[in-house]
Amino acid sequence: MRDQLARMLAGELYHPGAPDIQAELATSRAWLARYNASFGQSSSELRKLLAERLAAVGEGAQIRPPFFCDYGFNIKLGANVFLNFNCVILDVVEVTIGDETQIGPAVQIYAADHPRDPVQRRQGLELGRPVKIGRNVWIGGGAIILPGITIGDDAVIGAGSVVTKDVGPGATVVGNPARQVGR
Repeated sequence: MRDQLARMLAGELYHPGAPDIQAELATSRAWLARYNASFGQSSSELRKLLAERLAAVGEGAQIRPPFFCDYGFNIKLGANVFLNFNCVILDVVEVTIGDETQIGPAVQIYAADHPRDPVQRRQGLELGRPVKIGRNVWIGGGAIILPGITIGDDAVIGAGSVVTKDVGPGATVVGNPARQVGR
């Protein structure tokens, strides 16, 4: 039987309390404590810390602390990506953010999901669905991106929007649920 961490990374149903997953979460919590305590350090020092844990950190990418994630090693940041204060990424599977994308404060990106089947939920099972955010996207403060969402290049997500469906390239979406208002 595959270990639970391998199941999680494959996007399959898994038990989040499994020892291999809890060990990774503990490592991530320790890294987050260091990263979030680094507020006020130089951009180059922050980048070094990001490179310790994240899967990819493009040239010029920045995340302002405090920052929160599940694991970090499933997050890929392109060049010149910017995440403002207090962002959350639940990265049980891959979360990719393309070059030049700007993300406002308190944005939440969820790749973590739960089964719709109540029996599976009672069993404590979870799963992940990758999130892909294209190049040159602007996501306004307080927006929430749900699991499995793809946001195309040059899109705009209005502040406070809840993105429940894929967003096409160049589209502007606002509201809860987010609806397209421009192109």
